[in-house]
Amino acid sequence: MPFALMFALALAVAAPATPVAPAPEATATPTPQRVLAIIRSVFRSHRPPPPFITYTLIRSQKDDHGFPDFVNSYTYHIWARSLDRAALARKVFRDTYRGDLEFQRPSFNEPWDPGPPTADLFEPAPAKVHTVDNFVPTPEPAQTPLRVIGEIGIAGEFDYTVKALAEEGDLVHLSVIPVRDPDRNRLREIYADKKTFELRKLVATDKLFIDRGPVYGVTFTITIGTLEGHPIVTDIHGVVGDNYSGDGQEVDYKFRDTKFPASLPDWYFDKRSYAQHKSEAPS
Repeated sequence: MPFALMFALALAVAAPATPVAPAPEATATPTPQRVLAIIRSVFRSHRPPPPFITYTLIRSQKDDHGFPDFVNSYTYHIWARSLDRAALARKVFRDTYRGDLEFQRPSFNEPWDPGPPTADLFEPAPAKVHTVDNFVPTPEPAQTPLRVIGEIGIAGEFDYTVKALAEEGDLVHLSVIPVRDPDRNRLREIYADKKTFELRKLVATDKLFIDRGPVYGVTFTITIGTLEGHPIVTDIHGVVGDNYSGDGQEVDYKFRDTKFPASLPDWYFDKRSYAQHKSEAPS
């Protein structure tokens, strides 16, 4: 054997073997139920919402013949307080004309317009119908961090069962069914960013209350954005079911010009003070 070849073989045998990097540890794929728990935990990590919120609510619908229903389509400027959901509202007409000062409590599943944009979208629907005056909101749920058992983080989720989980582009899509009380646990479809688990869209149930008449079920498709790190509702498309065929079978809400002011006057949230503050009323 030529010396050069023998020398090369000797070097090859003597050279230390190149270290092999250890195989990465397998990461457990979260179960669909845990994905739901993480999404809710991420949403609630942004709560409570800012103490004050102002926004423009644009409601539009069509009549039972498919033409624009101008009577029941309107725009409001709203100044709301998160603590008790009390709000001052003024209807917007053409030019600079504004309606009277109105006291409201924007909320879902009540006989008035949904809102505010910072509403707790995981909150159950109320057990009974309220009026604006007897409405007492439930306190914000306590933030419960993920429990850790060994090296696996888990979180409880008892309101819903996930019946399907899929990835759709940049989103994770969960189809859920209520474990109990489907009239109050209103979520049906949940879409979240598959990397951050931030909410992006929901399909939920709601209600249409007919004055001195029946109550019809409504399906809301809710689009969610972000403002200053807080998730906010930007758009709602509602479809009335239960064989309803009157005006507003489909309705749209747009939440625009949302802001979080540092403070608002106390009288905004006391309707008994409105008469003496007309000259100071916001527009």
